Amino acid sequence: MVDLTRAIRQWGIHTVTAWGLSTENWLERPEKEVDFLMKAIGFQLEVHLKEAKREGVRIIHVGRKDRLPHFLIEKIHKAEEATKDNSKHILNLALDYGGQDEIVRAVQKIVRDGIKPEDIDVKLLDKYMDTADQPYPYPDLIVRTSGEQRTSGILLWQSHYAETYWEADHFPDFVQDKLRTAILDYSRRRRRFGGNDVEEHLKFRPEVTAKLELNWWRLRKIPEGTRFRDYAREHLKEQYGLSKELALKAAKYMTEAVISGEDSKWEKSRVPLKKFYKLIKEELKLAFEPSFSTSLQVKLWQDLNGKEDVKEVGDVEETARQYYAEVYRISLFQAAKLAHLRVLANVERNLAERGMGEYHWARAEDYLQKFYSALKERVA
Repeated sequence: MVDLTRAIRQWGIHTVTAWGLSTENWLERPEKEVDFLMKAIGFQLEVHLKEAKREGVRIIHVGRKDRLPHFLIEKIHKAEEATKDNSKHILNLALDYGGQDEIVRAVQKIVRDGIKPEDIDVKLLDKYMDTADQPYPYPDLIVRTSGEQRTSGILLWQSHYAETYWEADHFPDFVQDKLRTAILDYSRRRRRFGGNDVEEHLKFRPEVTAKLELNWWRLRKIPEGTRFRDYAREHLKEQYGLSKELALKAAKYMTEAVISGEDSKWEKSRVPLKKFYKLIKEELKLAFEPSFSTSLQVKLWQDLNGKEDVKEVGDVEETARQYYAEVYRISLFQAAKLAHLRVLANVERNLAERGMGEYHWARAEDYLQKFYSALKERVA
């Protein structure tokens, strides 16, 4: 945990909450285990107090103070007093903490203070929570480890708009790289805070876009006399809502990249593809990084090349997840369905191109329609 909090400070994150003991589970543990745990927490507080003071970290205990051992309460009080004037960072230590319990204690204090019912509102309740005097009491991201998909009530009052990230590994294995991945995943999300999404929506029609892309795949379907680039232009114009001029320019870049990819000249394909992504980013005001998107797209093309069995595409789906998460700024979890459908469409395409039957083209189109429908639902 110490290494994680150091990394968090280096990354400029102001407030972090570490949940050590819940109100429910620690009392059920064997006495020796609890005693060892309490002493370990107290020892860590003493050892790292100087560092906290030096780094401007304010240590705050959130949770009950009436059931913890007296020696630990003294160490907590000492740490809180020694760092109370620090404001650069906040470290909340949730010990004997429960979200419902915090709310109950807040209500009890309100009753004891004789507050009239008509004077109670959200702002008042904020002042009675364990995070009362903090500048950023509302968490942006909650990371839950151990493969569990519940928050268990951590900061229940404060987390109504918090994003969640589910980590399969247990906490001891949750190292800096995993935390970085969680934060990157969070950074891609579009947060609405209960309101309408004011971002401009992509207005493509899933069925039309799927048909245009499929026909791009099936070069023999292009009307005679129509150039490959012109056909790509119609597809990109529909998908991204580009003007005719920009669609033509984008099609030029994309077709150069695709043709190079078809010839397995992957490095050569990167140059026009990066220009394509720069154009899309500037026109649509998206937040992805063109160089990174280019690398992911080329890797995806390489990985999909020749794949004809769903059993072969496990790693490919991971690349596709990263690609769609990056380009459309959604979480890896949100990108999973898109990646799965896109990969299935490409598998069917490969089978069709091998002459395995018209049926596979129909399957490819069906997967493409589902892909674009899911994409529009997610980002439009």
